[in-house]
Amino acid sequence: MILKWSIRIIISSTLLFSCSMQSIVISQMEPILDNSALALFEESDYEFAKNALPGNLKLIEGLLKSDPENEKLLLLASQGYAGYALGYLEDEHPDKAKLFYLRARDYALKILRKDEAFSNAEKSGVENLKQTLSTYNRDKAPALFWAGFSWAGYITLSLTEPAAIIELAEVEILMQRVEELQPEYFYGGVYLFFGSVYGMKPGIMGGNPEKAKSYFEKSINLTESKFLLAYIYAAKYYAAKILDEDLFDEYLQKVEESSVDVLPGAQLMNAIAKEKAAYLKSKKEELF
Repeated sequence: MILKWSIRIIISSTLLFSCSMQSIVISQMEPILDNSALALFEESDYEFAKNALPGNLKLIEGLLKSDPENEKLLLLASQGYAGYALGYLEDEHPDKAKLFYLRARDYALKILRKDEAFSNAEKSGVENLKQTLSTYNRDKAPALFWAGFSWAGYITLSLTEPAAIIELAEVEILMQRVEELQPEYFYGGVYLFFGSVYGMKPGIMGGNPEKAKSYFEKSINLTESKFLLAYIYAAKYYAAKILDEDLFDEYLQKVEESSVDVLPGAQLMNAIAKEKAAYLKSKKEELF
């Protein structure tokens, strides 16, 4: 009996040591992964980044197999899958984009659901969720943003599904807290979210084109007109919605004439904006 317990203790200790060592090794890799993500966002070649992203994402997921609660890895995975869906899938392959947006959402929600209060609040109504989020500090803004951004991406591609549209209420609560905590995060991405919501909704459901415009202008002003995706969202969810062709063309022309290098660190996002500008131009007759 003593021998059996001794063997069990040894095995358990070995497994614990192995898991601990894996976590230590991964934590030492985190600065490398951060720099890799930065280098990717600094990439100005749209196609090169497209080929690089999947390998990076599978590396992160492989590391998550060894350290599934690692918040840095979860956030990088969420950001990566959301970026890939936005930049390379949603226009031409919406069904696949929806799956990637959900994967991105779930990685970010896994961070938030580590807080039992958040998990309980999700199940008990929007007012309880608001109350829980009111206790959160600025360090929660990235996970809230990527959960909301990814979820919104999925909903935007699922407007014929009532169940998906109902979920927008929870997404708005997440993003409202981001706006309160850190509105400048990811180049004012929360402003693009609310601009899109007010532009996309019909008036009877709270849509308001002028509010949409004001939010897009907040993002544009924040980055001194250098984050070109703001013009893409403004063209699609404001100019097209009010049927202003001249303004639509003006927004897209701004993207076309700007260099992707105008905002260091966001070259890839600006390259994506240029691709989207070309796509929107090709769909202009459908939009108007």
